Amino acid sequence: MMSWNDIFDRYTVPLAALPTGLSPSGKPAHLVKAVLFDVYGTLFISASGDLGGIRDDGFISNGDNNLPESRKALVTLMTDLELDLSPEKLLRAYARTIENEYHRLKEQGRKYPEVQIDRIWKKILGLEDLTRARQFALGFELIINPVYPMPHAGTVINKVREAGLKIGIISNAQFYTPLLFEHFCGRRPENMGFDRNLLLYSYQMGHAKPSPLLFDIAAEKLLSYGISPDNTLFMGNDMRNDIFPAHRKGFQTALFAGDKRSLRLRQDDPGCRNIKPDLVITDLLQLPEMAGF
Repeated sequence: MMSWNDIFDRYTVPLAALPTGLSPSGKPAHLVKAVLFDVYGTLFISASGDLGGIRDDGFISNGDNNLPESRKALVTLMTDLELDLSPEKLLRAYARTIENEYHRLKEQGRKYPEVQIDRIWKKILGLEDLTRARQFALGFELIINPVYPMPHAGTVINKVREAGLKIGIISNAQFYTPLLFEHFCGRRPENMGFDRNLLLYSYQMGHAKPSPLLFDIAAEKLLSYGISPDNTLFMGNDMRNDIFPAHRKGFQTALFAGDKRSLRLRQDDPGCRNIKPDLVITDLLQLPEMAGF
């Protein structure tokens, strides 16, 4: 059976951050006592800026992938895991199942629902073994949405921890998101200085950003530590999914503009037009000085 590291080693593609043309700016209005991070497009380079998806034509969603190579990699993954299904049929089943599940959850009243992708793949692949479904899910994600550590991610996490600040994550995520830290950084987030109570992943909550729920929970946890929203800085790459809900909760905000692929300014989104992040950061190493710790 393949290990997590086997899958990472076989399907990881090194990526470099692409300049956005923006300049760092801003300063916090209040003392920063806690820093919460987005993951995809912020701590990790992500071709899609978020979790991967399927294009309208039924294949790869992001612009970085070479379609023939991605299809070849997908065939290899299915062969490795002894799965007998064509990539095209598998992708159609994936898109259909995801759409149906989102529809079902929205009918339950969830405006921004999140699925558990390992359960989705277990159903699609007809597997009894959840581990094999998870192995496939990880490989599939690495193929359709290549991810790689953002420059200086580990360094800035260490600097936040050494400054004595609370550190957390609010991210659209799946079970494999903590595995990214373990593989690339050698430790899971809770062993890198992140507060366990401040690790808020969408798949565990059943709600995805920009739902206010994850930010409400974070604010409640922080208040239990005596930290108010205005002493909390949230950093993400997406004006709608990150800056908008964090701003509405009263958090200070930092727009991470360090990679052209994932920067989402959402200038046509009415909800984002009148919101300005407190900070604009183009390199993670700028965070400690600009945030004043």
